[in-house]
Amino acid sequence: MSIEEKIKRINELYHKSQAEGLTEEEKAEQARLRAEYVANIRANLKSQLDNISIQESDGSITELGKKYGAGE
Repeated sequence: MSIEEKIKRINELYHKSQAEGLTEEEKAEQARLRAEYVANIRANLKSQLDNISIQESDGSITELGKKYGAGE
């Protein structure tokens, strides 16, 4: 399931919960999808931050991924 499909399903479950309520299976699915979505967002953010380089005042380049432990 792609991220777009997960978002669509999360939204469908949210709207259903507001309109009529969810079954226990749907609540479990909603929680699982939300957890997967948050994990995906965190992984993307970590990847972006690991690829940032900063030029220090002395002209040297510090790669934040190497400095703060990329690959952990």
